Amino acid sequence: MVHTYETNGAEIYRQSFATIRREADLARFTLTEERVVVRMIHAAGMVELAPHVQLSPGMAEAGQRALQAGAPVLCDVRMVSEGITRSRLPAHNPVICTLHEDGVAELARTLNTTRSAAALELWRPHLAGAVVAIGNAPTALFHLLNMLQDPSCPRPAAIIGCPVGFIGAAESKEALMQDLPVPAMIVRGRLGGSAMTVAAINALASHVE
Repeated sequence: MVHTYETNGAEIYRQSFATIRREADLARFTLTEERVVVRMIHAAGMVELAPHVQLSPGMAEAGQRALQAGAPVLCDVRMVSEGITRSRLPAHNPVICTLHEDGVAELARTLNTTRSAAALELWRPHLAGAVVAIGNAPTALFHLLNMLQDPSCPRPAAIIGCPVGFIGAAESKEALMQDLPVPAMIVRGRLGGSAMTVAAINALASHVE
């Protein structure tokens, strides 16, 4: 039996986004936020994701402006950094992941934390005005929040905090929205992950769906 199926990539995207907008409750989002949430739902395959997404006021616009101005994207893991579509970035933005840099493992031992958290110490020269994309490690998000409690620490333009998991994920995201050092977005609870985080960055990077 020969299977027939849609083979036009653009049409697959069109139908997918139309299905999401038909089935998901997106009424509370601005048009800019909606584009972000639609892409995240598309990445997750879950229209029921929408109620779990929370954005602080102006976060989507702040992230867009930063990317258009050439801000770097700081990623906690390579699954995030490799998933970002470079051709969508509006200003050839640097995409930086320091997890595997020399010295990170030793720094983690010195700080008595995970490599994912320790790697953020290498973000300091790049942090001012950056867009942060944390899609895996709750320890990285907690460490960033602790870094930002120091008034001398450079401030990013926006934080996408979507770590996933059972230990610390929900708590780190709630802490982000409570501290709210800069405009931020999360997926509440245990949900999250690299695919959703990448989708958010790709949506902010370009108006083209």
